[in-house]
Amino acid sequence: MAPVGGTAVQDHVALAEIELCGDLIIAASAAQDRLSLESIDEILKVAEARAHQD
Repeated sequence: MAPVGGTAVQDHVALAEIELCGDLIIAASAAQDRLSLESIDEILKVAEARAHQD
């Protein structure tokens, strides 16, 4: 059972992943066909993440 009293813990990585999943769901629901791999990479900001790693 979760503790009572406002001792919420935030997992920033998990929150970021949830936001990305939401972005994918929104894009998929608005698309006429399946999303291409390029579209998925763009939504998930793969190029930005790779540039940030270098």
